[in-house]
Formats: sequence, structure tokens, C-alpha cells
Amino acid sequence: MAYAIQWIRSLFYAFQVYLVMVFIGLFYLPWTLLSRHGALAAVHAWTQYARWSASWMIGLKSEVRGEIPQGEVMVVSKHQSFFDIIILVSVLPRPYFIMKKQILWFPIVGWYAKRIGCVPVDRGKRGAAIKAMVEKVSSGEREPGQLIIFPQGTRVAVGAQSEYKTGVAVLYEKLNAPVVPAAANVGVFWPRQRIYRDPGLAVIEFLPVIETGLDKREFMTRVEHAVELRSNALMAEAGFTVENPQVS
Repeated sequence: MAYAIQWIRSLFYAFQVYLVMVFIGLFYLPWTLLSRHGALAAVHAWTQYARWSASWMIGLKSEVRGEIPQGEVMVVSKHQSFFDIIILVSVLPRPYFIMKKQILWFPIVGWYAKRIGCVPVDRGKRGAAIKAMVEKVSSGEREPGQLIIFPQGTRVAVGAQSEYKTGVAVLYEKLNAPVVPAAANVGVFWPRQRIYRDPGLAVIEFLPVIETGLDKREFMTRVEHAVELRSNALMAEAGFTVENPQVS
């Protein structure tokens, strides 16, 4: 019975949070047409609402630990579900992403993503995608902000293993920007392909800055160890133990 009730709550949460997205998108539309600040205000309003409503509607509270980046940085984050995106965007002052270009066709989401400065690329062609990422992000047309990168390229289920892509090292070298690793345990409660959400405490933790100037191999080693080790610790804190972890 408890499972059925939580499933119904999860379904209702999903329905209403996307309905509110439509209302917020329409409400902020005039300001957004004039300025990126309007788009940022809209995405902050919706992501903060999504966190707040999750806390009482489905019992999924959320917490951000560590120092929230404010300047021109790359945030290299664990990505387990849509909720980690929600948490990151809710606290970063000027977030933007490198995203699959297909997202541009999503109603409201795609248009607002473009307005806040997200960079669409074709991820199906790895070499071309990396080149496009570097060209578009370093083009000078973008406004300053926090570039969010998911180094494994996609959502990764809790306990699953997935390699870190070299594109993040290329951007680190070309952009010459400091990197803030971010760990997460969000997938323990919000699985990537299920409506059902578990109650609990979802955590995003910003880790110590990795400064510029490292070679690619050292950078990749440092960022993977930082993100994976701390994510494993956060998942263990939430009651999920990773067997045969990617790094140890």
C-alpha cells in the first residue's frame, strides 16, 4: 500500500511540475524576449519550485554542499537523473550546458535552454561534436557563466560504470578556465527511467577547484577521482553501496 501511494504521489508530482513549467515559461516570456536575465529568472523560478514541491509532495528533500561557483568556471558533474540538473540550475547564478541539439525541439525547455546560452551539439559524431563544443563555447558570442559538463556524456544509473569522455579535457585546455567538480547521489532516489521517486535526501556537492594548467591525463585522473569517490560516498550515505566502483 505504501508503495502504491508513493507511486501515485510520484505520478502527480511529475504531472504538476511540468504543468507549472508551462505557466512559468509563459509568465516570463515577455522579459525573456528582451533579455537573457528573464530566461535565467524563469529557469531559477521553476527549478526552485521543483525542489520545493518535491520536498513535501514526494518526500524528496535536496541539499547543496560546498561553495557554490560564482564566476567563469566549468562545473564537471556526476549525472544520474534530471533532478541533478534541477538542483544545479537552481543554485548556479548563470548556468548553461552543452546539450544534445534535439533538445532545441522540446517545447519551452528547448527555447529557454537556447536563451540562457546552452550550446547544442550533435553527440552522435564524437569528433565533430568535440570540435563544435570548443568552437561554440570559445566563440566570444556567449555571455559569462558556469558551463555545466557531464563528463560521462549521459545519465548513468547508480552503480553502473561509464568512461569519462575526452571532450571535457579538450574544453579544459582550450577555455583555460578553472573546473569545479560536483558529486551527486540523486539517482538513488530519482531513477533515470522511472516515474516512481523515493523519499530521502538528494545531495549535490561542489568539490575543491581544479585550477588551470594541468596536462590532459592528470586533469582527467583528478576530475574522475574527485567526482566518483565523493559520489560513491554520498550514495553510501543514502544507503546505496557501489560494488566494484569505477575508482577506489
